[in-house]
Amino acid sequence: MSDNRSHLDEKYTWDLTTIFPTDESWEEAYEDLSNDLEKAKEYVGHLLDSAGTLLEITKAELSAERRLEKIYVYSHMKNDQDTRVAKYQEYHAKSLSLYAKCNQLYAFYQPEFMEISEDVLSAFMAEEPELEDYRHFFDKLLKKKAHILSQTEEELLAGASEIFSAAGETFSILDNADLVFPSVMDDDGQLIELTHGNFIRLMESKNRQVRKEAYEAMYATYEQFQHTYAKTLQTNVKVQNFTANRRKYKSAREKSLAANFIPENVYDTLLETVNKHLPLLHRYMRLRQSVLGLDDLKMYDIYTPLSKADMAFTYEEALQKAEQVLTIFGKDYSDRVRRAFTERWIDVHINKGKRSGAYSGGSYDTNAFMLLNWQDTLDNLYTLVHETGHSLHSTFTRESQPYVYGDYSIFLAEVASTTNENILTETLLREVADDKSRFAILNHYLDDFRGTVFRQTQFAEFEHAIHQADQRGEVLTSDFLSSLYADLNEKYYGLDQEDNPEIQYEWARIPHFYYNYYVYQYATGFAAASYLADKIVHGSQEDKERYLDYLKAGNSDYALKVIEKAGVDMTQPDYLEAAFKVFEERLVELENLVEKGSYL
Repeated sequence: MSDNRSHLDEKYTWDLTTIFPTDESWEEAYEDLSNDLEKAKEYVGHLLDSAGTLLEITKAELSAERRLEKIYVYSHMKNDQDTRVAKYQEYHAKSLSLYAKCNQLYAFYQPEFMEISEDVLSAFMAEEPELEDYRHFFDKLLKKKAHILSQTEEELLAGASEIFSAAGETFSILDNADLVFPSVMDDDGQLIELTHGNFIRLMESKNRQVRKEAYEAMYATYEQFQHTYAKTLQTNVKVQNFTANRRKYKSAREKSLAANFIPENVYDTLLETVNKHLPLLHRYMRLRQSVLGLDDLKMYDIYTPLSKADMAFTYEEALQKAEQVLTIFGKDYSDRVRRAFTERWIDVHINKGKRSGAYSGGSYDTNAFMLLNWQDTLDNLYTLVHETGHSLHSTFTRESQPYVYGDYSIFLAEVASTTNENILTETLLREVADDKSRFAILNHYLDDFRGTVFRQTQFAEFEHAIHQADQRGEVLTSDFLSSLYADLNEKYYGLDQEDNPEIQYEWARIPHFYYNYYVYQYATGFAAASYLADKIVHGSQEDKERYLDYLKAGNSDYALKVIEKAGVDMTQPDYLEAAFKVFEERLVELENLVEKGSYL
């Protein structure tokens, strides 16, 4: 059973005092910003009075956002470390309210800016040289001119942002704080409480009865609450379709992708290319069934490692291995990895009420913190390397760019993390000589590819389908969602849905469906990372330098241009085909090891 947080060794917890030394200082910052935001009322109607007012008000809005991000990061991480604590639930809610207030008070900015002509903007730039720093920022705003509404409408939408996010917040509280799973047997025959944190570990058990019991217990719980989850998901979809329609986009997908200036054909190309290669996944499922010696492969059989080799890592061993692998990027990168690992950027262990999963977070003025729920597995080593990739991307960007460009497109976020994963795989395959260890690493790679490219594309296909269904006026009942999900799952894995009835409820437990067209980027990112990792491991010093330049670029250019400079054209299917080529090569190697029997 996971401990209460108070029992954890401090060195395994993140140090949020580097953001605000005390809760009282957070409350002070919150009150100060809340009061300072009122000044925005004086700016209304004056944005384009002169070059000076454009500069002053632009700086004021960005400064407010910067302070707000820091306030929000503290509150949400405090809340995530134990979602049961009412005080931090309140802090988190207050941060969201402050976001809504900030957005509402500065809702005038974009509509007023859209009135500027090219001639006036050029004259302002000449008159006030400091505006040149914001040229790309202004350029991106003008590209969205057709989708900016009147000031009144923008204020209404901004004021409703807290309401619009309620479905996702409700899901999060229900899923992390209120949902109670039954107790199940673990590998040692001990009765333990099933949690989000230990579910995957139980799914990786060599004992099929342990996997089956945990799997059925998990989905029986979601089945019990399926109608509530359907309502929260339906509400979120309706919000996205509503706001897309109001902003004159054809669809929620077009609106979401336009935020990063990504054409919709990138999404369609992903779905088409992955669907074309589904026979590879079916082939891997058949190999998995054969190695496990099963007459009938079930969905609870797809996570357990096929290898009998012990590739477990303690947290300390994982830190050491990650540091070693990431030296490939050079001293600047390694120095920052050392800081992350020794200066308490990471919240390591599971505790009661802690948010499930893993992520990298922080803001422009904080460390790039990481949340983990550590288990001593090879998979968790990959998770550490993955989240470190995110955190180093954030760190390099924040150090290299001014605040206005000090973040990076979500579309590129998964490239840095999965490049690290691919380099770890390349390193481990180069290091091991025996077939048993090689089998274990190949198995992990194929499972990771399945989970990141195939599975996230399945999610992306489901997500797009439910948004389209709502657009057509169909009601997203739990029956509708479960039936659609079961059909897609059968198509992707080739496993009969009648033999796997529980999986139809998996949609209910996926938080990313509230992130609004986020999941496809895991798949595109992994495929691009596969190409880049090959360049970094086998290419020249120039390839590494181009990659580091990508990490430093932030939002200083459009996402597709940033990644193209690193060497990947994501508007074409070539990078996806290259990724599937690697998958098939490694699948063939695994099949050969199975045929030889040398993996045993």
